Amino acid sequence: MATTSDFRNGLVIEHNGDLFTIVEFQHVKPGKGPAFVRTKLKNLKSGKVLPNTFNAGVKINVQRIERRKYQYLYNDGEAFHFMNTETYEQTFIDKSLIPAPGLLKEGQEVEIVVHVDTDTTISCDMPAYVVLEVTYTEPGEKGNTATNALKEATVETGAKVKVPLFINIGDKIKVDTRSGNYSERVNA
Repeated sequence: MATTSDFRNGLVIEHNGDLFTIVEFQHVKPGKGPAFVRTKLKNLKSGKVLPNTFNAGVKINVQRIERRKYQYLYNDGEAFHFMNTETYEQTFIDKSLIPAPGLLKEGQEVEIVVHVDTDTTISCDMPAYVVLEVTYTEPGEKGNTATNALKEATVETGAKVKVPLFINIGDKIKVDTRSGNYSERVNA
């Protein structure tokens, strides 16, 4: 058991039956009354950030989590199969734990966050950007570039991304996995 004096950014604690990571904290010692710690806690399952205040010296339950590197293999509908890059052990996780499952490309490396005590998967962290090849898009119209017009393109994973008119079939594009938006064209 730890206390509030052990708080640091990134520490994972159990609070109200859920796992939270400390995003921000501040020890406050007012002129009158007892000291306390004002925090911002991020729920590891839902991603919501909640403010919370702890009395100074309160015991907290610190949890151990590990970030493990895995390589994406394939999916069979709802379950996505991954292989640990160090032990070659295979595992699968639910589609709901992956932020952008449509942008996962076979062979791509991700970090899977695992709660060590229960050996359960908490989340799957994808790289910020992925490079994908455009497999289908309508041709752009010449002279229609005065506005920031976008068209829909299908990438090699089957996901649909809005791209500028100058993008053609076979182009490689960089896609932001957090928003699913086109970022830039990549010269291969």
